[in-house]
Parts: sequence; structure tokens; C-alpha cells
Amino acid sequence: MGKKSVKENKNMYQLAREEAELTRAAVEDITDGVLKENRIEKIENGTLNAYPEDVLKMAQVYNKPELCNYYCTKECEIGKKYVPAVESIHDLPQTTMGLLSSLNSLTRYKDRIIDITADGKITDDEKADFEQFKQHLDEMALAIESLRLWAEKK
Repeated sequence: MGKKSVKENKNMYQLAREEAELTRAAVEDITDGVLKENRIEKIENGTLNAYPEDVLKMAQVYNKPELCNYYCTKECEIGKKYVPAVESIHDLPQTTMGLLSSLNSLTRYKDRIIDITADGKITDDEKADFEQFKQHLDEMALAIESLRLWAEKK
């Protein structure tokens, strides 16, 4: 086993590897050299940006699907705009309750959104309600992503 890092500002990738109790050399062995030890070190030190395929492989090996969410929401320009950032994965009951709460919020706005969109236009007096509906959609997307990540870990 290699030495334990004493580095203070560890990034998500290093924290995930260490939580999995793997050395960089072990990761290289497990991945049959797909992830080279020196590449992992550079990604962890921030001197090299990870490629999506690097993150997918690390997420698989470390059993940390949240690495993919982290990459998409922090490092990918498209993901920063369109993917909800999951800060932590909760247990199943809490995650499910979050999703059900989001569904209930959308149900309350269902009739109003039908009224707003029925004519195919959003008028000035409808914009505030439509923005509120969009906010609830974002909350639901986050709840769905959280549940998906929880399920993937299991």
C-alpha cells in the first residue's frame, strides 16, 4: 500500500479514490492500464483536466456515480447549464420524500401552467407564474438525479 496523502486541498477525485481505499497504482491495475497512475495523479493535483471517460471509469472503480454529476456540473460547460448539481446522496426514504414533495408542488401548479400555455404564448402577467413553475421543474430534476445516483450506487 502507498503512503497516505497529507495534502490539504484534495479534489473530489482524490477524496473518492481514498475513500475507496485504493492507491493510484491499484487503480491502474484494476483498470488494466486504462487509467495510468501518473494521469490519476495529475487529475487529482489539478494539473490535468479529466476526460469524461476518465470520470466514468473512476466512478465505476470507486463506486461513486456522483463523480459524474460533479464533473458535469463543475467542469463541463453544457452540464453547468443543464445538469442539476447533487451536493450529497441521501438515504432512500429522504430521497424519495424529496421527489414526492417535488411532484406535489408540480401538481399544485398543473392547472395554472395549462392556462398559461394553452394559447402558446406567455404574456407579461403570466411570466412570474411561469418562472415559478420552471423553478419547480428544476427542483424535480434535482430530486430525480438524486434518486438516480442513489440507485446507481446500490
